[in-house]
Amino acid sequence: MGFVRNFGVTELIIILVIVMIIFGVGRLTEIGGALGKSIREFRKSSEGDDETVAGSDSDSEPKQQIGQGNP
Repeated sequence: MGFVRNFGVTELIIILVIVMIIFGVGRLTEIGGALGKSIREFRKSSEGDDETVAGSDSDSEPKQQIGQGNP
C-alpha cells in the first residue's frame, strides 16, 4: 500500500481526466448532483434522529408495561 502515501495533486488530476473521458462532462454533473443530494438527505435524516431521541426522553408521562394493571 505504498502507492497511497505518495498520492498527490498530479495523480488526482490524471484520475479526474480519465473519469471525464469515461463518463463525459454532462454525466459527471449528474453524478455530482446526485451525490450532493444524497449527502444532504443523509445529514437531514441523521439530525432528525437526534431530535427524535431527545424528544422521547422528555416525555412526562410514564409508560405502562404490557400485562400490568394500575393498582
